[in-house]
Amino acid sequence: MATLERAMVDVLWRALAGESEVSDALAWTGTAWLRSSYPVAELAAASVGVAGLAVAEWAGDGGVIPRVSVDRTAAQRWFTGTLQPSGWELPAPWDPIAGDYQTLDGCIRLHTNAETHRAAALRVLGVPDLPVGTASREQVAVAVAERAGTELETAIVRAGGCAAELRSAQQWQDHPQGRSVAKEPLVDRRFTDPEGASSQARRVSGVRVSGERVSGERVSGERPLRGVRVLDLTRVLAGPTATRFLAGFGAEVLRVDPPWYREPALEPEMTLGKNTVRLDLRSERELFIELLSAADVLVHGYRPGALDGLGLGEELRRSVRPGLVEVALDAYGWTGPWRERRGFDSLVQVSSGIAMAAGEAGASSGAGVGSGAGSAPGRLPVQALDYATGYLAAAAAVRGLSDLRRSGLGSISRLSLARTGLFLAHQAEVTGAHAGQEPGGEMDRASWFVGAVQEQTGWGPALRLAGPVSVGSAYLHWDIAAAPIGSGTPRWLS
Repeated sequence: MATLERAMVDVLWRALAGESEVSDALAWTGTAWLRSSYPVAELAAASVGVAGLAVAEWAGDGGVIPRVSVDRTAAQRWFTGTLQPSGWELPAPWDPIAGDYQTLDGCIRLHTNAETHRAAALRVLGVPDLPVGTASREQVAVAVAERAGTELETAIVRAGGCAAELRSAQQWQDHPQGRSVAKEPLVDRRFTDPEGASSQARRVSGVRVSGERVSGERVSGERPLRGVRVLDLTRVLAGPTATRFLAGFGAEVLRVDPPWYREPALEPEMTLGKNTVRLDLRSERELFIELLSAADVLVHGYRPGALDGLGLGEELRRSVRPGLVEVALDAYGWTGPWRERRGFDSLVQVSSGIAMAAGEAGASSGAGVGSGAGSAPGRLPVQALDYATGYLAAAAAVRGLSDLRRSGLGSISRLSLARTGLFLAHQAEVTGAHAGQEPGGEMDRASWFVGAVQEQTGWGPALRLAGPVSVGSAYLHWDIAAAPIGSGTPRWLS
C-alpha cells in the first residue's frame, strides 16, 4: 500500500469512527494514472477503499473481517464515466452557457445545466433566452465582462442561480464560509433515538434489532447488503454515487425525484441498480412517509432546512422511522453564511482555490485544456469532490448500519463537497505538488471496456465497467439496469 493512500485511509476511516483494526483488511492492485497537481488518484483509491471497509465490517458482523481489494486503475475510471453506449449516444454533459467567464476584476463560473439555474443567470445578466436555448456564449461573455465578480456571484445566487467567483486558497481561508468549513469535521456524525432505542425492534438487513441484541440469520456474503432498504433523495453527483455503491453490494435502492427534474446526460450513470420514481413531496407527502417508514437508510442532498420546509423535518423523520440511518450531503458546508447555497463540484473547486491552483500548475507545466496563466481557472481531471464525497457517504451509511446493529441507535452523518475539498487540498500541501503516472493508452476509453459487462439500459444496449472493489467473495454488480428517471414503481420491491 502506498504511503499516501495509507495516510488518507487512516484519516478517512477515523472520520467515520471506524476501528483501526478493520482497515488492516484493505489491499490494492493496479496503478495511478490520473495527472493532477492534487493527489486525485490516491483520493480515488482511498475513498473507494473506506467504502469497501465499511461493507467488510458489516459483513464480518463482529467476527472475521473479509479482505477488501481495491483496483487503483478501476477506481480512477469510476471517478469518470462507467458506461459505453452501443448504437446510441449520451447527451452533452454541459449546457452551452455553462463555463468560465472573465469579469471586470477576475473570473467567474456559471453552472446552468438546470433550466431554472440557466434562467436565473440570464435574467441577472439581461441576456434574452427566447426561444429557450438561443442565448449565445458570446452574449453572456459580453454581459459578464461588465460586472464585478463578487457582485455578479451574489446577484445570481440571490436570483436562484448557481455561480462561483474564482478565489485563491488564501482568499478562501480568509472568507467567512472558508473559515466555517475549516471548523467542520470531515464527517459530522451523531446518534439519535436514545430513549426509544431499547423498546422498538427494527428491521435491518434481514435481522431484527432490539436494544443491543441482534437475532436472525446474517445475509449471504455474496450480497452483504441484501435486505437493506435505501431511500435516495439525491441528484448529482455525490449522492447517487453513494447509493449506486450500496445497490452494487445488494441494497434495495428507491430513488425519488420531483416531477420536473431531469439530468439526461447523467441518468445512465446515476440510476444504475435503482428503482427510480417521481413524487411531489408536497402533494404526495403521505406516500413518501409510508416509504420512509419502511426504509433503513435515507440519503439526501437537501440543503439545511429544506426538508423542514416540506414538512419533513428531523423530528417527523425520527418518529416515522426510529433507528433511521441518515446521510446528508451539502455543497458548501453545514455552517456559515453559505450553508444554504446551491453548489456543485465545479463551483466548489472555483470558490475554494482548487481551480486557481490547478490553473497555475497547468500553466507552469505547459498543459493545455483546463489551465492558463495568472488567475485563469483550471480544474481537477475528474469531479473528484463529488465522487470522493459519494464513496464517503456510502461508507457513512454502512457504518451507521453497523452502529445500529450494535447499539440500537440511529444516526445522522453530514458531509459536504467543500470539506472534502479541504481534505484534498491539505493532502496536496503535505505531499507537495503531485502528479500521478500516465501509462500509455490509459486515457483511451475504448480500451477500458474490453471484457466489460453487457447491460440493457433504458436507452439501449451498453457496456458497463467492472467495479473497482471487492469484499471477500462479494463484488460490485447490479440487479437493475440503468433506466430513465421516473420509470419505476413507488414501492419497495422486497
